[in-house]
Amino acid sequence: MQAAVLEISALVLGIFLLLCEAFAGALDKRRLAYGGIFGLGLILLASFFVTAGPLQPDAVGFWSFYAADPLALFFKRFALATTMLVLIMMLESAPRIQSGLGEFFALPIFTCAGLMWMASAIDFVMIFVSLELVTMSFYVLVAYTRRNPVTLEAGVKYLILSALSTGFLVYGITWVFGVTGETSLARVAAAFSQPNLERAPALFGAVLILVGLGFKIAAVPFQIWVADVYQGAPTAVTAYLSVGSKAAGFVVLLRVLSAFFILPQVQRLLVAVAIATLIYGNLAALPQTNLKRLLGYSSIAHAGYLLVGVVSFSGAAVGFYLVSYLLMTLLSFTVLIVVANSAGGEEISDFDGLSKRSPFLALAMMISMLSLAGVPFTAGFFGKFMVFDAAIQQHQTALVVVAVVTVACGFYYYLKVIRAMYWESPARAAPIAFSQLSRVTMTGLMIAIITLGVYPQPILRALSDASHPVTAQR
Repeated sequence: MQAAVLEISALVLGIFLLLCEAFAGALDKRRLAYGGIFGLGLILLASFFVTAGPLQPDAVGFWSFYAADPLALFFKRFALATTMLVLIMMLESAPRIQSGLGEFFALPIFTCAGLMWMASAIDFVMIFVSLELVTMSFYVLVAYTRRNPVTLEAGVKYLILSALSTGFLVYGITWVFGVTGETSLARVAAAFSQPNLERAPALFGAVLILVGLGFKIAAVPFQIWVADVYQGAPTAVTAYLSVGSKAAGFVVLLRVLSAFFILPQVQRLLVAVAIATLIYGNLAALPQTNLKRLLGYSSIAHAGYLLVGVVSFSGAAVGFYLVSYLLMTLLSFTVLIVVANSAGGEEISDFDGLSKRSPFLALAMMISMLSLAGVPFTAGFFGKFMVFDAAIQQHQTALVVVAVVTVACGFYYYLKVIRAMYWESPARAAPIAFSQLSRVTMTGLMIAIITLGVYPQPILRALSDASHPVTAQR
């Protein structure tokens, strides 16, 4: 089966849900979410029957800008699994949506199609088109609760800054095309290796493209939108932005760097960006009292750890870290949605005494926070270990020192959430109710976090065939 069928199936599923929303007036709109989860599950199952093949630099036609290699298939499955979990989270957020509940459930499926196309994009034209499909879907999702002024502010900020970053990306692509006459990443890499290449305009174009991608992965100094957008957007959308958008940005970055790392200045630039991202993300998270803002700033810090893996040429470390980040971030946001529905707020103080109100939710949040901090025997610890090990092997001493020091900062702001749950007195005595589907999902995420912390081989085997294009280039 051809890999392109997966994206087409996701688009058909999204259109079908929109038609149901439009013409089935008496339908309970929550059923559309269940239909989306079921449909994405079938597509995820079908992805294991897709035959992966190596990259073909000399391919023509459709296959000159679309890859069905193991790296692409891995991130397609990542996007599908993420979207399914986000739809489950959206079911918990449904009571807060004033209107258009069907569209609220359909838009993430279109976003998923764009994420899957980004995973296979090996041409700048394809990268731009798929990136815009993802970004335009997020424009709508971020500002979906439009009667909330905080949400509207977040949507406007995301729209303006995202449009600006897109301008940088397109302008950079035009410079690279002007120098090389190519948009295919493989042919751009071949042109960059020629001794008669004009280095200055090529480097200028590469930097502009990295600026555009830096916005998507929330790397410093392109992170200014993160805290406000994360706090203002619906919590399920914030989780999707934090995980799905970041994963897509990094897989595109891995593809693009296969061409750009031929220029030695690019690696030095990324080292500086990684150090700045680690320091800023962790220090900015220290004083936060709103949990969504805290998770927003910590996502900047995690982008720094992922950049350490990218600079160290370790696709396996980046892939495993993204999987662990998916599990622990979605678990924390799921608990946040449930608690916010009960307490009416998203402050850390709203978690005071949670262990007495709901021991299950407190346990889930504790496991998530410990994994985000990098405590041993969790997936987050092994992800950081792989990133640090790759950096040591590449003799990136400065990166390792900064990363280890900033991990200590993470322990402080993650553990203060645990302190609130287990040491503070509860402001409310009423127990917290939530759906059985959310309980099963959180249980599965907790088991996965602990299992991958002690037995990471299943993910490592899946990543072993997905060879890192930067490594291959090197």
